[in-house]
Amino acid sequence: SFTAFFRETEPKLRRALIAAVGAEPGREAASEALAYAWEHWERIGHMENPAGYVYRVGRSRAGRYANRGGEFPEPTDHHRLPWVEPGLAVALRKLTERQRIAVMLLHGQDWTLTEIAGLLSISPGSVNKHAERGLAKLRAALEVSLDV
Repeated sequence: SFTAFFRETEPKLRRALIAAVGAEPGREAASEALAYAWEHWERIGHMENPAGYVYRVGRSRAGRYANRGGEFPEPTDHHRLPWVEPGLAVALRKLTERQRIAVMLLHGQDWTLTEIAGLLSISPGSVNKHAERGLAKLRAALEVSLDV
């Protein structure tokens, strides 16, 4: 049913769209995509990968929210938030969209390669490559070395 789909998919869809386009545009796009899915559930519910389809709907609609503000805002309340490398937001913006999604969902949200692959309609191997390349770019931008 749509209710079960919504409960399982909404948090993941929202996080994936936030990773793709930023906080506010991602939330708005996720809401719109899920509303679209509800309206067309009779057709979408029978698809092989309904979550991937709804992600693409959200991604295509995210453009209308792109000019509402900056992506990945800097934290303002430092007392309530954990410490984050100050250059991380800028470095994330410089990744390709797929690299950013792969890194943020794989390492920040503990998604599996298979879950991300299903959402993006690509192979788990491609997700892994995007994550590896994204991490390498982040390390270079933040001047982080893994040498011991």
